[in-house]
Amino acid sequence: MEFNKIKALLAEHCKTEYGKEKADELVIHTRRDLITLELQQSHEYKLILQSGQYFPNDHSLNIARELKLLSIPGAVLSGEQFMQVRKLAESIQQVFRWFDAERKTAYPALAKVIEHTQYEKMILKLIDEILDESGVVRDNASEELSRIRMGLYRKRGELRRTFDRILSKLNKSGYVADIEEAFLNGRRVVALYAEHKRQVKGILHGESDTRRTAYVEPEETISLNNDIFALENEESREVYRILRELTARLSTYAALLKTYHDILGEYDFIRAKAKLGSDMNGEFPSVIEKAHVHLRDAYHPLLYLYNKEAQKPTIPVQLSLDEKAHILVISGPNAGGKTVTMKTVGLLQLMLQSGLLVPVHPASTFGIFKQLMIHIGDTQSIEFELSTYSSHLKHMKHFIENANGKTLFFIDELGSGSDPNLGGAFAEVILEELSKKHAFGIVTTHYLNLKVMANKTAGIVNGAMAFDERNLQPLYKLIIGKPGSSYTFSIAERIGLDKRLIQRARDLVEEDHFRLDKLLNRAEQDLQRVQQKEKELQKLLHENDKLKKEMQHLLDKEKHEQQVELLKHQNKITTERIAYLKEMERKLKQIVFDWRKAENAEDKKQLMKQLQALLFKQKEKQVVEKAKKKINSKYEEVGGDIVPGVQVLMKKNHQVGEVQEIRGKKAVVKIGLLPMQVDMGDLVVVRKREEG
Repeated sequence: MEFNKIKALLAEHCKTEYGKEKADELVIHTRRDLITLELQQSHEYKLILQSGQYFPNDHSLNIARELKLLSIPGAVLSGEQFMQVRKLAESIQQVFRWFDAERKTAYPALAKVIEHTQYEKMILKLIDEILDESGVVRDNASEELSRIRMGLYRKRGELRRTFDRILSKLNKSGYVADIEEAFLNGRRVVALYAEHKRQVKGILHGESDTRRTAYVEPEETISLNNDIFALENEESREVYRILRELTARLSTYAALLKTYHDILGEYDFIRAKAKLGSDMNGEFPSVIEKAHVHLRDAYHPLLYLYNKEAQKPTIPVQLSLDEKAHILVISGPNAGGKTVTMKTVGLLQLMLQSGLLVPVHPASTFGIFKQLMIHIGDTQSIEFELSTYSSHLKHMKHFIENANGKTLFFIDELGSGSDPNLGGAFAEVILEELSKKHAFGIVTTHYLNLKVMANKTAGIVNGAMAFDERNLQPLYKLIIGKPGSSYTFSIAERIGLDKRLIQRARDLVEEDHFRLDKLLNRAEQDLQRVQQKEKELQKLLHENDKLKKEMQHLLDKEKHEQQVELLKHQNKITTERIAYLKEMERKLKQIVFDWRKAENAEDKKQLMKQLQALLFKQKEKQVVEKAKKKINSKYEEVGGDIVPGVQVLMKKNHQVGEVQEIRGKKAVVKIGLLPMQVDMGDLVVVRKREEG
């Protein structure tokens, strides 16, 4: 099933040794709770990756050796090793902080990894009290270390001053070959020209490769160098003691730190599964307890990745196995995709029961199987001197003896390797026995008797790989419910084999056998034509539905625009009305205010006149509006020239009359029995509205 290739791809995504080991030893579960938990964890991490969120497991810590040392009595970790332990504690701290109440609710399966542990802040505190950020023991880690380092600081300062004075003196004498600071055997020395080495009292520590430079420790600095050397030894011993003590104190947390290490490794492994799922468009399908297979748009993972890189399409598999149809017999031409289809189902089942996301439609459903039995390819055994067929029968014996209702089996070319008639008979018996055991499985074959058996036996169903007979090309599409033709004679004819030879071959084949294969061939081609017409019809229906939606959208848009215009008009009227009422309120308030301040009757009389004028004007305006509304309901403007005989509307008083004559810029308009002279600019031609 090439499951090892899936494990190799998973291991490539792991950063930690823990994750890589888990990928290499991927566990196939048979418990639904474990399968769904691992799938949910992979799915949740995939969502984090897709949303661009940060999850704090970017440190790839492989410190199993350091943690093992920590649990051994008397062991001492170095400052650098403690920094790795500190990084582990800091990483786990970030993980615990990341899982706030909201994220624990959003990602419950990921939160389950840290469910049975707690964060211990004392680990970081113990390390930070002793070591700085570079892993160096702090001066105040102990009183003794503080005293030693203070002494070293003073002695080194004294040595530097003394040495600088000597160097300056020797440099003036022309003895110094290099004024840069030099150390040999941990001692501070001066670099002199070789010919002057006897001129300086001190210890000769060595010469350069060319023997032109000699390194001498001046006599004046020997005592200081000795003091510094002694203090440095004291410092090393004290640092070692402190680190040993720190190791002992942290050893109580060795088991907890091992748990932290495993947690980060677990998150690394989950991230690898999520990344692999993203690469192959993996989903989290439904998982049920009973034996069941329902695949929608299922892809072979490795084929999908290969075609994705080559920018080629991959044809998905649609397939179901349940209690009523639990064994599928796939037939069809060679290289038509029978084995790939079978391997797709097997590999996806293995991946799912290992907690890996699978490239299927999310509506797919997977059952849980306790056994997976696989027999694919040539199985000759040189060691046991077994032929292909002998080995084949040996495997079939194992299948029959051990299969049950929780078994999923895969057999490629059932019954092959023997005489077609005898092999076909045995294949039929084996298939019948496996069906009686209620085992689920997929079988590929070319045998006609198995196709006939599948058509009439309860629990077994036929499936065919579609084939384009005209172009002699496999379509890699599985059709459930019908057997497939091998297209033996069609392929021979298309490649141009001598017709005489083809006819001789046909004569050798039993008539019923040939007629059945031809019938299968014709049925498959008819089905393909029906499917093509159905596809075209679906396309037309889709286009019709699209046009219908577009038309509805246009109607909705037009209706919306009309409503917007109506609202604009109503809002305009309302706004004008509010403005008018506010102005009226302001004027009335002013009159009331002036009335209260009026000192004599004359002033009050004037205010009353203003009030009457204001209210009368309002009443007059209401009358005019009413008259205007009445006229507009009976007449409509038509425009045109104002000439004798036409009906006109007077804009100022909203009355309608007939033009009698024109006098310059005025018109004589008869309203009722009375003629009136009106400016031409105040008139507009109207006509009576049609009733109804």
